[in-house]
Amino acid sequence: MFISEAFAQTAGPDPTQGLIGTMAPLVLMLVVFYFLLIRPQQQQRKKLMESIAALKKNDMVVTSGGLVGKVKSLADDEIRLELGPNVEVRVMRYAIAEVRSKTDPAPANDSKPASE
Repeated sequence: MFISEAFAQTAGPDPTQGLIGTMAPLVLMLVVFYFLLIRPQQQQRKKLMESIAALKKNDMVVTSGGLVGKVKSLADDEIRLELGPNVEVRVMRYAIAEVRSKTDPAPANDSKPASE
């Protein structure tokens, strides 16, 4: 009746491992994710946006729906694609998923043919 109850004390935090030791694996994992996943995807997206901005007539493109066509005309936000003979569709610029081949510029008329 006069005996007080004894409560076990819990051990405090490990003094050898501070906040830096606790957060280091998490920070390391975030850095690895950034360089292996996020950064390459951002670079690929930037490259695609540059190639879409540089589109010109007769470039071959693939839409996000899987249609492959040749660019016939360009507008601000819309592209007219030729999918086959007498088959043209209008596609929004953001629906372009891949630029397959770019047309090379025609040589200047003042250049000499290779046979001369």
